[in-house]
Amino acid sequence: RTIRVWLKRDSGQYWPSIYHTMSSPCSAMAYHHDSRRIFVGQDNGAIMEFHVSEDFNKMNFVKTYPAHQNRVSAITFCLTSEWVISTGHDKCISWMCTRSGSMLGRHYFTSWASCLQYDHETWHAFVGDYSGQITLLKLEQNTCSVITTLKGHEGSITSLWWDPVQRLLFSGASDHSIIMWDIGGRKGRTLLLQGHHDKVQAICYIQLTRQLVSCSADGGIAVWNMDISREEAPQWLESDSCQKCEQPFFWNIKQMWDTKTLGLRQHHCRKCGQAVCGKCSTKRSSYPIMGFEFQVRVCDSCFESIKDEDRTSLATFHEGKHNISHMSMDISRGLMVTCGSDRIVKIWDMTPVVGCSLATGFSSR
Repeated sequence: RTIRVWLKRDSGQYWPSIYHTMSSPCSAMAYHHDSRRIFVGQDNGAIMEFHVSEDFNKMNFVKTYPAHQNRVSAITFCLTSEWVISTGHDKCISWMCTRSGSMLGRHYFTSWASCLQYDHETWHAFVGDYSGQITLLKLEQNTCSVITTLKGHEGSITSLWWDPVQRLLFSGASDHSIIMWDIGGRKGRTLLLQGHHDKVQAICYIQLTRQLVSCSADGGIAVWNMDISREEAPQWLESDSCQKCEQPFFWNIKQMWDTKTLGLRQHHCRKCGQAVCGKCSTKRSSYPIMGFEFQVRVCDSCFESIKDEDRTSLATFHEGKHNISHMSMDISRGLMVTCGSDRIVKIWDMTPVVGCSLATGFSSR
Protein backbone atom coordinates (compact mmCIF):
# COMPACT_ATOMS: atom_id res chain seq x y z
CA ARG A 1 0.00 0.00 0.00
CA THR A 2 3.01 2.32 -0.12
CA ILE A 3 4.67 4.64 -2.61
CA ARG A 4 8.38 5.25 -2.14
CA VAL A 5 10.85 7.55 -3.84
CA TRP A 6 14.44 6.28 -3.61
CA LEU A 7 17.38 8.66 -3.99
CA LYS A 8 20.94 7.60 -4.75
CA ARG A 9 23.23 8.92 -2.03
CA ASP A 10 26.91 9.84 -2.35
CA SER A 11 27.76 6.38 -1.02
CA GLY A 12 26.14 4.82 -4.10
CA GLN A 13 23.35 3.32 -2.01
CA TYR A 14 19.66 4.07 -2.58
CA TRP A 15 17.61 5.31 0.38
CA PRO A 16 13.89 6.17 0.52
CA SER A 17 13.29 9.93 0.74
CA ILE A 18 9.47 9.68 0.58
CA TYR A 19 7.23 7.05 2.12
CA HIS A 20 3.49 7.45 1.55
CA THR A 21 0.83 4.94 2.60
CA MET A 22 -2.26 4.54 0.40
CA SER A 23 -5.79 3.54 1.41
CA SER A 24 -5.80 0.61 -1.02
CA PRO A 25 -3.04 -1.58 -2.54
CA CYS A 26 -1.25 0.03 -5.49
CA SER A 27 -1.62 -1.77 -8.82
CA ALA A 28 -0.29 0.63 -11.51
CA MET A 29 1.75 3.80 -11.78
CA ALA A 30 2.72 6.46 -14.31
CA TYR A 31 5.38 9.11 -13.71
CA HIS A 32 5.76 12.21 -15.87
CA HIS A 33 9.38 13.30 -15.54
CA ASP A 34 9.16 16.90 -16.77
CA SER A 35 6.24 17.92 -14.55
CA ARG A 36 7.16 15.49 -11.69
CA ARG A 37 3.58 14.22 -11.52
CA ILE A 38 2.83 10.69 -10.29
CA PHE A 39 -0.44 8.88 -11.04
CA VAL A 40 -1.05 5.78 -8.91
CA GLY A 41 -3.79 3.27 -9.68
CA GLN A 42 -5.23 1.17 -6.88
CA ASP A 43 -7.09 -2.08 -6.30
CA ASN A 44 -10.27 -0.12 -5.50
CA GLY A 45 -10.31 1.44 -8.99
CA ALA A 46 -9.26 4.95 -7.99
CA ILE A 47 -6.27 6.85 -9.38
CA MET A 48 -4.46 9.31 -7.09
CA GLU A 49 -2.29 12.12 -8.42
CA PHE A 50 0.72 13.49 -6.54
CA HIS A 51 3.27 16.18 -7.28
CA VAL A 52 6.88 15.59 -6.25
CA SER A 53 8.99 18.53 -5.05
CA GLU A 54 12.07 19.60 -6.99
CA ASP A 55 14.46 18.06 -4.45
CA PHE A 56 12.41 14.80 -4.39
CA ASN A 57 12.00 15.02 -0.60
CA LYS A 58 8.29 15.84 -0.53
CA MET A 59 5.19 14.54 -2.30
CA ASN A 60 1.95 16.55 -2.30
CA PHE A 61 -1.47 15.03 -2.95
CA VAL A 62 -3.29 16.71 -5.88
CA LYS A 63 -6.56 14.85 -6.51
CA THR A 64 -8.33 11.50 -6.79
CA TYR A 65 -9.88 10.26 -10.04
CA PRO A 66 -12.81 7.77 -9.82
CA ALA A 67 -11.55 5.94 -12.91
CA HIS A 68 -12.71 2.32 -12.44
CA GLN A 69 -14.90 -0.01 -10.42
CA ASN A 70 -12.12 -2.58 -10.00
CA ARG A 71 -8.32 -2.84 -10.02
CA VAL A 72 -6.46 -0.37 -12.26
CA SER A 73 -4.14 -2.29 -14.61
CA ALA A 74 -2.37 0.46 -16.58
CA ILE A 75 -2.09 4.27 -16.66
CA THR A 76 -0.68 6.81 -19.09
CA PHE A 77 -0.65 10.61 -18.87
CA CYS A 78 -0.85 12.95 -21.87
CA LEU A 79 0.39 16.45 -21.02
CA THR A 80 -0.74 18.12 -24.27
CA SER A 81 -4.39 17.17 -23.82
CA GLU A 82 -4.22 17.01 -19.98
CA TRP A 83 -5.71 13.51 -19.99
CA VAL A 84 -5.04 10.60 -17.69
CA ILE A 85 -5.93 7.38 -19.55
CA SER A 86 -6.29 4.05 -17.76
CA THR A 87 -7.46 0.46 -18.11
CA GLY A 88 -8.90 -1.77 -15.43
CA HIS A 89 -10.29 -5.12 -14.39
CA ASP A 90 -13.79 -3.68 -14.79
CA LYS A 91 -13.26 -4.39 -18.54
CA CYS A 92 -12.97 -0.76 -19.61
CA ILE A 93 -10.66 2.02 -20.70
CA SER A 94 -11.38 5.45 -19.26
CA TRP A 95 -9.95 8.89 -20.00
CA MET A 96 -10.31 11.77 -17.56
CA CYS A 97 -9.45 15.46 -17.55
CA THR A 98 -6.62 16.28 -15.13
CA ARG A 99 -7.70 19.91 -14.89
CA SER A 100 -11.24 19.24 -13.70
CA GLY A 101 -10.87 15.65 -12.52
CA SER A 102 -14.02 14.73 -14.44
CA MET A 103 -14.66 11.65 -16.55
CA LEU A 104 -14.53 12.31 -20.30
CA GLY A 105 -15.32 8.87 -21.67
CA ARG A 106 -15.33 5.10 -21.18
CA HIS A 107 -15.25 2.12 -23.53
CA TYR A 108 -16.00 -1.45 -22.43
CA PHE A 109 -14.46 -4.73 -23.60
CA THR A 110 -15.54 -8.34 -23.19
CA SER A 111 -12.53 -9.18 -20.98
CA TRP A 112 -10.35 -7.53 -18.35
CA ALA A 113 -8.25 -4.80 -19.91
CA SER A 114 -4.71 -5.68 -18.88
CA CYS A 115 -2.32 -3.23 -20.59
CA LEU A 116 -2.30 0.05 -22.49
CA GLN A 117 -0.23 2.09 -24.95
CA TYR A 118 -1.16 5.53 -26.30
CA ASP A 119 -0.04 7.56 -29.33
CA HIS A 120 -0.06 11.17 -28.14
CA GLU A 121 -0.08 12.67 -31.64
CA THR A 122 -2.90 10.65 -33.23
CA TRP A 123 -4.95 9.98 -30.04
CA HIS A 124 -4.88 6.25 -30.76
CA ALA A 125 -4.99 3.84 -27.80
CA PHE A 126 -3.91 0.18 -27.91
CA VAL A 127 -5.57 -1.99 -25.26
CA GLY A 128 -4.62 -5.61 -24.57
CA ASP A 129 -7.03 -7.85 -22.69
CA TYR A 130 -7.19 -11.23 -20.95
CA SER A 131 -8.80 -12.93 -23.97
CA GLY A 132 -5.60 -12.40 -25.99
CA GLN A 133 -7.04 -9.62 -28.13
CA ILE A 134 -5.63 -6.14 -28.79
CA THR A 135 -8.08 -3.34 -29.61
CA LEU A 136 -7.05 -0.16 -31.42
CA LEU A 137 -9.23 2.81 -30.45
CA LYS A 138 -9.35 6.45 -31.57
CA LEU A 139 -10.15 8.55 -28.50
CA GLU A 140 -12.10 11.79 -28.87
CA GLN A 141 -13.05 14.39 -26.28
CA ASN A 142 -16.18 12.53 -25.12
CA THR A 143 -16.37 9.47 -27.35
CA CYS A 144 -14.22 6.90 -29.11
CA SER A 145 -14.30 4.61 -32.14
CA VAL A 146 -12.90 1.11 -32.63
CA ILE A 147 -10.43 1.09 -35.54
CA THR A 148 -9.51 -2.61 -35.55
CA THR A 149 -8.78 -5.63 -33.38
CA LEU A 150 -5.57 -7.68 -33.53
CA LYS A 151 -5.74 -11.42 -32.84
CA GLY A 152 -2.65 -13.63 -32.78
CA HIS A 153 -1.89 -14.65 -29.20
CA GLU A 154 -3.17 -17.82 -27.54
CA GLY A 155 -2.96 -16.35 -24.04
CA SER A 156 -3.81 -13.12 -22.24
CA ILE A 157 -1.94 -9.97 -23.27
CA THR A 158 0.47 -9.03 -20.49
CA SER A 159 2.47 -6.16 -22.03
CA LEU A 160 2.42 -3.72 -24.95
CA TRP A 161 4.94 -1.29 -26.46
CA TRP A 162 4.20 1.25 -29.18
CA ASP A 163 6.95 2.84 -31.28
CA PRO A 164 5.44 5.95 -32.93
CA VAL A 165 8.48 6.50 -35.19
CA GLN A 166 8.43 3.20 -37.07
CA ARG A 167 4.75 2.67 -36.15
CA LEU A 168 5.39 -0.77 -34.73
CA LEU A 169 3.36 -2.38 -31.94
CA PHE A 170 4.92 -5.12 -29.82
CA SER A 171 2.80 -7.38 -27.60
CA GLY A 172 3.85 -9.93 -24.99
CA ALA A 173 1.50 -12.58 -23.65
CA SER A 174 1.06 -15.43 -21.20
CA ASP A 175 1.61 -17.86 -24.10
CA HIS A 176 5.34 -17.04 -23.68
CA SER A 177 5.50 -15.30 -27.08
CA ILE A 178 5.96 -11.80 -28.48
CA ILE A 179 4.37 -10.50 -31.67
CA MET A 180 5.51 -7.48 -33.66
CA TRP A 181 2.59 -5.85 -35.52
CA ASP A 182 3.62 -3.62 -38.43
CA ILE A 183 0.88 -0.99 -38.05
CA GLY A 184 2.58 1.55 -40.33
CA GLY A 185 3.03 -0.93 -43.18
CA ARG A 186 -0.76 -1.44 -43.38
CA LYS A 187 -0.23 -4.93 -44.81
CA GLY A 188 -1.09 -6.95 -41.72
CA ARG A 189 2.53 -8.09 -41.39
CA THR A 190 3.28 -9.81 -38.09
CA LEU A 191 6.50 -11.30 -36.73
CA LEU A 192 6.49 -13.97 -34.01
CA LEU A 193 9.26 -14.10 -31.40
CA GLN A 194 9.58 -17.18 -29.19
CA GLY A 195 12.48 -17.36 -26.75
CA HIS A 196 10.91 -17.20 -23.29
CA HIS A 197 9.82 -20.17 -21.19
CA ASP A 198 7.26 -18.26 -19.10
CA LYS A 199 4.80 -15.43 -19.64
CA VAL A 200 6.29 -12.23 -21.02
CA GLN A 201 5.78 -9.57 -18.36
CA ALA A 202 7.35 -6.46 -19.92
CA ILE A 203 8.80 -5.26 -23.23
CA CYS A 204 10.65 -2.15 -24.45
CA TYR A 205 11.68 -1.37 -28.03
CA ILE A 206 14.82 0.76 -28.51
CA GLN A 207 14.18 2.51 -31.80
CA LEU A 208 17.71 3.91 -32.16
CA THR A 209 19.43 0.52 -32.05
CA ARG A 210 16.49 -1.54 -33.42
CA GLN A 211 16.55 -3.80 -30.36
CA LEU A 212 13.70 -5.22 -28.32
CA VAL A 213 14.18 -5.96 -24.62
CA SER A 214 11.75 -8.38 -23.01
CA CYS A 215 11.42 -9.84 -19.51
CA SER A 216 9.51 -12.92 -18.38
CA ALA A 217 8.08 -14.20 -15.12
CA ASP A 218 10.86 -16.79 -14.70
CA GLY A 219 13.50 -14.04 -14.62
CA GLY A 220 14.57 -14.36 -18.24
CA ILE A 221 15.74 -11.18 -20.00
CA ALA A 222 16.03 -11.29 -23.79
CA VAL A 223 17.50 -8.69 -26.16
CA TRP A 224 16.24 -9.24 -29.72
CA ASN A 225 17.99 -7.96 -32.83
CA MET A 226 15.22 -6.38 -34.94
CA ASP A 227 17.61 -4.67 -37.37
CA ILE A 228 17.46 -7.58 -39.81
CA SER A 229 14.94 -8.85 -42.32
CA ARG A 230 12.93 -11.46 -40.43
CA GLU A 231 10.47 -13.94 -41.92
CA GLU A 232 6.81 -14.21 -40.94
CA ALA A 233 5.76 -17.50 -39.36
CA PRO A 234 3.30 -19.25 -41.68
CA GLN A 235 -0.38 -19.75 -40.96
CA TRP A 236 -1.10 -23.32 -39.90
CA LEU A 237 -2.82 -25.23 -42.69
CA GLU A 238 -5.79 -27.50 -42.04
CA SER A 239 -6.11 -30.94 -43.59
CA ASP A 240 -7.89 -34.23 -42.93
CA SER A 241 -4.73 -36.17 -43.74
CA CYS A 242 -0.96 -35.71 -43.48
CA GLN A 243 0.19 -33.37 -46.22
CA LYS A 244 3.40 -35.37 -46.57
CA CYS A 245 2.43 -39.08 -46.48
CA GLU A 246 -1.36 -38.63 -46.90
CA GLN A 247 -2.17 -40.87 -43.93
CA PRO A 248 -5.55 -39.92 -42.37
CA PHE A 249 -5.81 -38.03 -39.09
CA PHE A 250 -7.90 -39.67 -36.36
CA TRP A 251 -11.08 -37.67 -37.11
CA ASN A 252 -11.06 -38.70 -40.80
CA ILE A 253 -13.40 -41.69 -40.34
CA LYS A 254 -14.07 -42.23 -44.05
CA GLN A 255 -10.44 -42.48 -45.10
CA MET A 256 -9.58 -44.68 -42.11
CA TRP A 257 -12.42 -47.04 -43.11
CA ASP A 258 -11.47 -47.03 -46.80
CA THR A 259 -7.77 -47.69 -46.16
CA LYS A 260 -8.30 -49.92 -43.08
CA THR A 261 -5.77 -47.85 -41.09
CA LEU A 262 -5.79 -46.15 -37.71
CA GLY A 263 -5.92 -42.36 -37.71
CA LEU A 264 -2.88 -40.34 -36.66
CA ARG A 265 -2.52 -37.27 -34.50
CA GLN A 266 -2.16 -33.93 -36.32
CA HIS A 267 0.90 -31.71 -35.87
CA HIS A 268 2.18 -28.66 -37.72
CA CYS A 269 5.57 -27.79 -39.14
CA ARG A 270 6.58 -24.40 -37.72
CA LYS A 271 8.55 -23.50 -40.87
CA CYS A 272 6.09 -24.31 -43.68
CA GLY A 273 2.85 -24.54 -41.68
CA GLN A 274 1.76 -27.85 -43.22
CA ALA A 275 -0.37 -30.33 -41.27
CA VAL A 276 1.82 -33.39 -40.73
CA CYS A 277 1.83 -36.59 -38.71
CA GLY A 278 4.43 -37.49 -36.09
CA LYS A 279 6.37 -39.80 -38.43
CA CYS A 280 6.84 -37.02 -40.97
CA SER A 281 7.97 -34.48 -38.35
CA THR A 282 10.46 -36.37 -36.17
CA LYS A 283 13.03 -33.55 -36.20
CA ARG A 284 13.36 -30.42 -34.08
CA SER A 285 15.28 -27.28 -34.96
CA SER A 286 15.63 -23.65 -33.99
CA TYR A 287 14.98 -21.12 -36.76
CA PRO A 288 15.75 -17.61 -35.40
CA ILE A 289 15.00 -15.75 -38.66
CA MET A 290 11.36 -16.76 -38.08
CA GLY A 291 11.55 -15.99 -34.34
CA PHE A 292 12.06 -19.54 -33.04
CA GLU A 293 15.06 -19.21 -30.73
CA PHE A 294 14.62 -22.69 -29.24
CA GLN A 295 13.92 -25.97 -30.98
CA VAL A 296 10.45 -26.45 -32.44
CA ARG A 297 8.78 -29.14 -34.53
CA VAL A 298 9.59 -29.06 -38.25
CA CYS A 299 8.75 -31.54 -40.98
CA ASP A 300 11.61 -33.70 -42.23
CA SER A 301 11.92 -31.88 -45.58
CA CYS A 302 12.09 -28.44 -43.90
CA PHE A 303 14.72 -29.79 -41.48
CA GLU A 304 16.91 -30.73 -44.44
CA SER A 305 16.53 -27.21 -45.89
CA ILE A 306 17.73 -25.46 -42.71
CA LYS A 307 21.49 -24.79 -42.83
CA ASP A 308 23.73 -24.52 -39.76
CA GLU A 309 24.10 -20.76 -40.25
CA ASP A 310 20.28 -20.48 -40.22
CA ARG A 311 20.38 -21.64 -36.60
CA THR A 312 22.55 -18.72 -35.44
CA SER A 313 20.72 -16.94 -32.62
CA LEU A 314 19.38 -13.44 -33.28
CA ALA A 315 18.86 -12.66 -29.58
CA THR A 316 20.91 -12.69 -26.39
CA PHE A 317 19.52 -14.18 -23.19
CA HIS A 318 20.30 -13.14 -19.63
CA GLU A 319 19.22 -14.26 -16.17
CA GLY A 320 17.45 -11.70 -14.01
CA LYS A 321 17.60 -14.00 -10.97
CA HIS A 322 14.17 -12.98 -9.72
CA ASN A 323 10.61 -13.39 -10.96
CA ILE A 324 10.26 -10.18 -12.98
CA SER A 325 6.79 -8.66 -12.72
CA HIS A 326 7.57 -5.20 -14.12
CA MET A 327 10.35 -3.53 -16.11
CA SER A 328 11.12 0.04 -17.11
CA MET A 329 14.01 1.40 -19.18
CA ASP A 330 15.77 4.75 -19.22
CA ILE A 331 16.86 4.45 -22.85
CA SER A 332 18.94 7.67 -22.76
CA ARG A 333 21.28 6.19 -20.13
CA GLY A 334 20.95 2.50 -20.97
CA LEU A 335 19.56 1.71 -17.51
CA MET A 336 16.81 -0.81 -16.75
CA VAL A 337 14.80 -1.29 -13.57
CA THR A 338 13.10 -4.60 -12.79
CA CYS A 339 10.67 -5.29 -9.96
CA GLY A 340 10.15 -8.85 -8.80
CA SER A 341 7.46 -10.76 -6.97
CA ASP A 342 10.22 -11.21 -4.33
CA ARG A 343 9.73 -7.49 -3.45
CA ILE A 344 13.20 -6.65 -4.76
CA VAL A 345 13.95 -3.78 -7.17
CA LYS A 346 17.04 -4.20 -9.35
CA ILE A 347 18.78 -1.56 -11.46
CA TRP A 348 20.69 -2.88 -14.47
CA ASP A 349 23.37 -1.26 -16.63
CA MET A 350 22.28 -2.44 -20.09
CA THR A 351 24.90 -0.49 -22.07
CA PRO A 352 27.14 -3.55 -22.72
CA VAL A 353 24.14 -5.28 -24.29
CA VAL A 354 22.30 -2.50 -26.12
CA GLY A 355 25.17 -0.14 -27.03
CA CYS A 356 26.33 3.10 -25.39
CA SER A 357 27.78 5.50 -27.98
CA LEU A 358 26.63 8.91 -29.14
CA ALA A 359 25.77 7.32 -32.47
CA THR A 360 23.07 5.28 -30.80
CA GLY A 361 21.83 8.15 -28.67
CA PHE A 362 23.10 6.92 -25.31
CA SER A 363 25.08 9.40 -23.23
CA SER A 364 27.76 8.41 -20.75
CA ARG A 365 26.70 8.38 -17.12
